[in-house]
Amino acid sequence: MKRYLPFAIVAFVALATFGGGFVLYRAKRLAAPAAPTNSKATGIHVRGKEGAPVTIEEFGDFQCPPCGLMATFLKKTEEEYGSRLRLIFHNFPLAMHAHAHEAALAAEAAHNQGHFWEMHDLLYKEQAAWSKADNVPTLFNSYAGMIGLDLDRFEKDLLNPEVAARVDADHNLGASRGVTSTPTLFVNDVALPSTATNPTNVQKAIEDALKEKPKP
Repeated sequence: MKRYLPFAIVAFVALATFGGGFVLYRAKRLAAPAAPTNSKATGIHVRGKEGAPVTIEEFGDFQCPPCGLMATFLKKTEEEYGSRLRLIFHNFPLAMHAHAHEAALAAEAAHNQGHFWEMHDLLYKEQAAWSKADNVPTLFNSYAGMIGLDLDRFEKDLLNPEVAARVDADHNLGASRGVTSTPTLFVNDVALPSTATNPTNVQKAIEDALKEKPKP
């Protein structure tokens, strides 16, 4: 037995080293951050097919008049381009607009019931009415009823910290990408200058993106 003892010790040390190395390797794998994903794939509020050759990301404020005009234009553009275009919306309420944050919360509360885009479209359609109103919560509740939401749940979600956190996360994302005004648009991850954020230039950016060869 003594003759085999040195071999047993060597085998035990080797096994312990391998086991420790495997555990360490596994721990590093689990602790390693996930690889960064393309922003085109990370939006919560997405309209259009995932494989669309053109993705427009918008950072918008529901009380911003130019955003309202842009929303109308983008809706028509989505219909025109069909499966070739995908739209991602991020909340970016501006402090200068008294009810913009409330409107963003309303849209996020509608999202909890699967009706973000219906609320998005209605808020922009009725922007002139609610943006100057004194009874904004009442109007938002009426909009929630118009799109068929459970009103009790809607009112609770307006106060839900997770809903507010999503609005803040969108705003922080925009700030990290240099967004300072609305609407700010990215076409296939390329920011359009604020001076170029108009229907003519947006459509040109879409056409230029369609002409580009897809990246391998």
